[in-house]
Amino acid sequence: MSANGSSETGCRSGVRLTNDTCSQKELSVTASVISMTVGIFSNSLALFILVKSYNRIRIKSKASFLLFASSLVVTDLLGHLVNGSLVLFVYSSHKKWEKFDPHHIVCTLFGACMVFFGLSPLFLGSAMAVERCIGVTRPIFHSTGIASHHMKRLLGLTWLLAALVALLPVLLWRPYTVQSSRSWCFFHMEEPKDWLDVLLPLLFSMLGLLALLLSIVCNTLTSCALLQSRLRRKHHCRGTSYHIEMICQLLAIMLVSCVCWGPLLICVIILSTKAKDEPASFSLLMVVRMATWNQILDPWVYILLRKAVLRKIFMLLQSSWGSKSHNLYRWQRSILRSSVETSNSGAGPPDCPCLGRLPLPDTAIKSIT
Repeated sequence: MSANGSSETGCRSGVRLTNDTCSQKELSVTASVISMTVGIFSNSLALFILVKSYNRIRIKSKASFLLFASSLVVTDLLGHLVNGSLVLFVYSSHKKWEKFDPHHIVCTLFGACMVFFGLSPLFLGSAMAVERCIGVTRPIFHSTGIASHHMKRLLGLTWLLAALVALLPVLLWRPYTVQSSRSWCFFHMEEPKDWLDVLLPLLFSMLGLLALLLSIVCNTLTSCALLQSRLRRKHHCRGTSYHIEMICQLLAIMLVSCVCWGPLLICVIILSTKAKDEPASFSLLMVVRMATWNQILDPWVYILLRKAVLRKIFMLLQSSWGSKSHNLYRWQRSILRSSVETSNSGAGPPDCPCLGRLPLPDTAIKSIT
């Protein structure tokens, strides 16, 4: 997405300022292509890893987690494909919405996809956090009362809720509008006509913030329960190793979602309740760009925070710390030996008879031979 609103006629003129604007437009298209390519590659790689782990895992609780994680990666992948294709189509049409979208169909589809693929990762992240919290704090209930079809129904409900929020503007005859940069569509927030124009973006932001808050609470409870369990059992507990892997991934997902989506959700609330101006619209586009990084960073959580990678990092840190401890031990031994040798070299005087009785290893060998 681009912050420029340059038109095709401006790009054809020979004015230097317009040429700079055209170069910025080309740079924005290049950035969108790079973002789309990196996102598709990252999510495809993460999906391959998760599907491979899902086919190999026989633990019920981790299978449920991998189901949600794979669904999250698939949602991010489709978001890059659909939204990225729409962005490229808008730029290829020189942002002339009046010509290529006279019936407002593309803008409606664009806005609905922005909302759906924005809320779905937040809802899925909160559902994963709730599922892990129940699995760690109530393991018996999780294993006996929650079946795989319950997880699939919960997954379907999260997608259904996100789709319902995305379709609300269409159902309530409050269609999505082209934003000031003319490169994307979103809720109608500039000069709202009535309370519905204020309610729809507020609903979007409040649901997103509620999902983030639920993730924070559940992940905190899960982390505290795991920490308490590890402190209670002094020895290594084999059954909690995959719990630690999943909670590391959940904490990373929560952190990425808060950093990427938090500014956009707060900015939408501010713009919906206050007067609108051009700098505010520009800031909205900036935080939207920031939110798109969530779909790029999410898959790398599963790529980098796997148990095998975490084990290698832990072994690397342990070996590094072990080598430092070994070097410190050798250094202390060398200092002790040098001090003993110095003391032994001066053991001849009669005022230090005790030092003369402290044998060195080679002296003891000579006395034996």
